[in-house]
Amino acid sequence: MLWGILKQLRFQLRTVEPALTPGNWLRSVCSRSSSSGLPFQEGEGKASSYSEARWKDTAETVIIGGGCVGVSLAYHLAKAGMKDVVLLEASELTAGSTWHAAGLTTYFHPGINLKKIHYYSIKLYEKLEEETGQEVGFHQPGSIRIATTPTRVDEFKYQMTRTHWQATEQYIIEPEKVQEMFPLLNMEKVLAGLYNPGDGHIDPYSLTMALAAGARKYGALLKFPARVTNLKPRSDGTWEVETQQGSVRANRIVNATGFWAREVGKMIGLEHPIIPVHHQYIVTATIPEVKALKKELPVIRDLEGSYYLRQERDGILFGPYENQEKMKVQDSWVTNGVPPGFGKELFESDLDRIMEYVENAMDMVPVLRKADIINIVSGPITYTPDILPMVGPHQGVRNYWVAIGFGYGIIHAGGIGKYLSDWILEGEPPFDLIEVDPNRYGKWTTTQYTEAKARESYGFNNIVGYPKEERFAGRPTKRISGLYNILNSKCSMGFHAGWEQPHWFYKSGHEPGYKPSFRRTNWFQPVGLEYQQVMQKVGVIDLSPFGKFKVRGKDSLKLLDRLIANVIPKVGFTNISHMLTPRGRVYAELTVSQQSPGEFLLVTGSGSELHDLRWIEEEIVKGGYNVEVENITDELGVLGVAGPSARRVLQKLTSADLSNDAFKFLQSKPLTISNIPVTAIKISYTGELGWELYHRQEDSATLYGAIMEAGQEEGIDNFGTYAMNALRMEKAFRAWGSEMNCDTNPLEAGLDHFIKLNKVVGNTTSGSYSYSIQKSLAFAYVPVELSEVGQRLEVELLGKNYPATIIQEPLVLTEPTRTRLQKKAGKS
Repeated sequence: MLWGILKQLRFQLRTVEPALTPGNWLRSVCSRSSSSGLPFQEGEGKASSYSEARWKDTAETVIIGGGCVGVSLAYHLAKAGMKDVVLLEASELTAGSTWHAAGLTTYFHPGINLKKIHYYSIKLYEKLEEETGQEVGFHQPGSIRIATTPTRVDEFKYQMTRTHWQATEQYIIEPEKVQEMFPLLNMEKVLAGLYNPGDGHIDPYSLTMALAAGARKYGALLKFPARVTNLKPRSDGTWEVETQQGSVRANRIVNATGFWAREVGKMIGLEHPIIPVHHQYIVTATIPEVKALKKELPVIRDLEGSYYLRQERDGILFGPYENQEKMKVQDSWVTNGVPPGFGKELFESDLDRIMEYVENAMDMVPVLRKADIINIVSGPITYTPDILPMVGPHQGVRNYWVAIGFGYGIIHAGGIGKYLSDWILEGEPPFDLIEVDPNRYGKWTTTQYTEAKARESYGFNNIVGYPKEERFAGRPTKRISGLYNILNSKCSMGFHAGWEQPHWFYKSGHEPGYKPSFRRTNWFQPVGLEYQQVMQKVGVIDLSPFGKFKVRGKDSLKLLDRLIANVIPKVGFTNISHMLTPRGRVYAELTVSQQSPGEFLLVTGSGSELHDLRWIEEEIVKGGYNVEVENITDELGVLGVAGPSARRVLQKLTSADLSNDAFKFLQSKPLTISNIPVTAIKISYTGELGWELYHRQEDSATLYGAIMEAGQEEGIDNFGTYAMNALRMEKAFRAWGSEMNCDTNPLEAGLDHFIKLNKVVGNTTSGSYSYSIQKSLAFAYVPVELSEVGQRLEVELLGKNYPATIIQEPLVLTEPTRTRLQKKAGKS
């Protein structure tokens, strides 16, 4: 019957319903009762939905937005003891995306630390009703991700190796077990399932009301309707938050306004890269086969079919994720703003857009073909370019925080509320979540880019998640180095904070292009050749995506002495330094060069540019330092030249003496290379003889051409970041974001050489192949008692355990160390 009804509905939609206009949405399509076509709202009507009459003129924290994320933050801040927490909501709690959400909850996430967010949310939701007295409608029948291809089974095995970082249960189950748990499935294509006990779904409205009850219980003020009309920053870092009811002076503000976030950001001159997306799901009436079951069905995610499906009372709720060609974004809201009055409304449904996925669902769960439809829900949810939310303090604006861009706000709400509360109260994040840092985006993130990536991300919701994944929509941005047009056709580019950077270069006889895999793929041998190029000859790499800051001013020495855990380098020298949090965690790694007295060049990784700049700017304000910081990332290009012949090639292009005695390791000098001014630093992440050459971006192509021409006799060639990673791992160089971050202190990460002093779990952090000893290589955190050289271990990979041995590091000595030992041997 579902099939016949859908065909009839498609006809009606084409012939009856008018086109969607800003004033033509469906308002609260049906009452929230037991006969509602929306997910059952078990807690509606309880006292938590009221707004208090009182008003506060001052607040420690003002949260703007009363969806589940904003209310969760109010709850956590108040529960943790913060006084004067005020939440302002324009219409009523849950308005926007929360009220119509499907409410799915899962422990699963393909990342590492976002699993902590999911875990905390579920554990909170389990006890929230008892704590607040509010029903939450939480169901935990578990969930099963369905694999119907061998590649998907590989992905499950890959994810099983990553789940050991966390305490959550996760299992690969055989088809027989899948059928036992979900007897209504068509098992013809099912190869395996990835099962998470404790997953399920929750009523979003009831959840928000319970969080609201808890927030009030602990002293927070939740005020609505109270639309924010203006935000005024004050010179002391506080904010004047203006509403139609009056103003509140706040020490900090948090934008948690869902698809209104762009408009709130515009009040202070920010363009947040989020965009509203149409998401649809279908709710059926009672299905006899479902009603006859003795326990609730687990949530199903058919990954190849690209939809989720769960039991809704005695029927089924299922929602697809259309591909990027079929999905729809509400781009008019980006240019014209959200229509006034839009709050608890829905869009008109569009069955033509999702029929392919409906058919997939009916093939997998055949009882759907006979089901009657109660409702088709089509509502707005917000997407960022990479599908992940934006969470944390925003660079460039004091005491302005965001919690926006949640495509999966229900499962994130509890954990993000706790995460942000801890950060606000403790002054540092409780653990590393740079993947949701709002400062991963910058001025290069245009509206066109945001829409292209949001389309891609929505359509890729259920694609296979390979290691070293690349996605190509919206690329390139305006952030291309001076070498992009020269190198683009010769290599496989990777995306780094808006930049295009060569990952590896094509070689004759080897298949070019991006070919992702869970096993060795087409880049394995070409990267080996690049490794040999650097070890035996000389190679050139484009390092322009590095984040680069100029620091100067009378207090620059005091600032850096406060910021970094290493000593300040002398004029003309560079060192490797780390910015540590108050708890001693590694917030960032930089190279620091003192170019002239009191003037410094700070260099960080591409993905950390604004993340690190925000921390530096915050320290300047807190310490009252008289310092100027200039972000020169886009102005400077960087070329790395490395290998035993690097000196010989560069010496042909400059009159400066590049000998070891004249140009020491970690020395920094202004030079001219082929008549082009550069700042040359004798350093290389490869661990081989090399220089990093900082120059004007417009000189990149000319400088590159001169170096490549000068190196013909030495057999010069390009190399990319994959080869550099293999080289750095052999030298035992740690990488920020992998071996060290806000989850580790510098001693745990083996950085004691860089720390001047007045957790260990069994997981790998980076993996590569050692082309020198022809074996796989990894960094890992292991218990101290298992960390001795020679200790035999096993490493799990795609469901199999492989023998491994802890080795003396580094596997290959750096070039400066080899040179020093050779001199010492010569003297003796």
